[in-house]
Amino acid sequence: MKITRNLYSSNLTLLTDLYQLTMAYGYWKAGMTDREAVFNLFFRRNPFKGGYAIACGLSYVIDFLENFNISDEDVAYLSTLKGNDDKQLFEPKFLDYLQQLEFTCDVDAVEEGSVVFPQEPLIRIKGSLIQCQILETLLLNMVNFQSLIATKSSRICLAARGEEVLEFGLRRAQGIDGGLAASRAAYIGGCAATSNVLAGKLFDIPVKGTHAHSWVMSFESEIEAFETYAEALPNNCIFLVDTYDTIEGVKHAIKAGNRLKEKGYKFAGIRLDSGDLAYLSTKARELLDAAGFTETVIVASNDLDEHIIDSLKQQDAKINVWGVGTKMVTAYDQPALGGVYKLSALRNKENTAWDYKVKLSEQAIKISTPGIQQIRRFYANGECIGDAIYDEENLPKNDNWTIIDPMDMTRRKKMTIVEGEYKDLLKPIFVNGKRVYKKPDLQTIQAKVKDELKTLHRSIKRFTNPHSYPVGLEKGLYDLKTDLILKLREVE
Repeated sequence: MKITRNLYSSNLTLLTDLYQLTMAYGYWKAGMTDREAVFNLFFRRNPFKGGYAIACGLSYVIDFLENFNISDEDVAYLSTLKGNDDKQLFEPKFLDYLQQLEFTCDVDAVEEGSVVFPQEPLIRIKGSLIQCQILETLLLNMVNFQSLIATKSSRICLAARGEEVLEFGLRRAQGIDGGLAASRAAYIGGCAATSNVLAGKLFDIPVKGTHAHSWVMSFESEIEAFETYAEALPNNCIFLVDTYDTIEGVKHAIKAGNRLKEKGYKFAGIRLDSGDLAYLSTKARELLDAAGFTETVIVASNDLDEHIIDSLKQQDAKINVWGVGTKMVTAYDQPALGGVYKLSALRNKENTAWDYKVKLSEQAIKISTPGIQQIRRFYANGECIGDAIYDEENLPKNDNWTIIDPMDMTRRKKMTIVEGEYKDLLKPIFVNGKRVYKKPDLQTIQAKVKDELKTLHRSIKRFTNPHSYPVGLEKGLYDLKTDLILKLREVE
């Protein structure tokens, strides 16, 4: 039976930073709450010094937005907050306003499992300024982490070159929620299964596991431990062989495997969790093959990541299944994606036109992009060749587009629109606060990741010095951004 749950079906509206609410209060006091605004959620650099990222977390966002409300209990708590003068921070009329606030925004987003790149809007929120502002923190929390883990998982699965990767990270994950979200994202990224039983139940992810060293240590001998395990679970026998001496452990596993075979069961595999995995897997394969267990798999664990797996593959290690934990679910070499959420347009006071907004910075990478942004991805012979970030309000009038790297104006690429050779990535998710998008199941999202990665040139997917995929602002948007920056610099 397939079990599905909305993990975030409860009210999480106060899972936010205080400054979102103090700004909301300021908008309310200034009479600006209903000014229509556009915010974009994006990241500035590819994670892990890689060439791409995987969008993930949208399903959580949908659940959160469908249950957006500020309850009596929330209002009671907010009424206790004090300012620096020890007086009530928010006046009662504002809290009454918040309690009546309903989610009515338009939300467009890149679908989960999509390959994405820096500066591209993963989620675009259009609606009242106060609503857009309140949503910032939780959207970033949900998308940043899961996109990071899905990307890490996809890299590890690429390193495994089609062999099974199992996610074993719950015990090292960043808390309960981190463990569940990481298991989900790792599966989307390409993992075949998880050891996390609750994630299996909540998300319909296959669960797999072996046994620990403590099992072997609980018996008088290793062979007794293996044979007892085989008696208890003859249909799930992967023996952990490195408790004492790995090669002897393999020999003991073979003896237990022969008894399983006599009883009509399959000797599924062994697991290596320490030592020289390239050497030990080769010796283990020789012993297993000599004993007639040519289909018995060798599972490896022990702080693996994409770089170690890639090295082991280059050494011709005889490993069939990869168990990856800590370095996947904690994104060990990069703890955060660094996604941000920026205002890009605000209706003027007369509510007749958009005022486009730019955040300036001394660092070019931190200067935001204005407009009602959309992403157009161009293809040639089934391979994606470049992405244009453009303004929906000012769509180019011809089929010949030029994209300009926002970090280097000399890097330009011409694109020609041909029927069927491009697609726009942001899809409608909510219209006027009502969901119009049907969430796909995780298997569909995982398949999307695999399909999307096939469209990337292999140079973009390599781990060392990957090729930079062309992403740029459509020339009209680039020129608009430049004009706004120059005007703002003049004001200063």
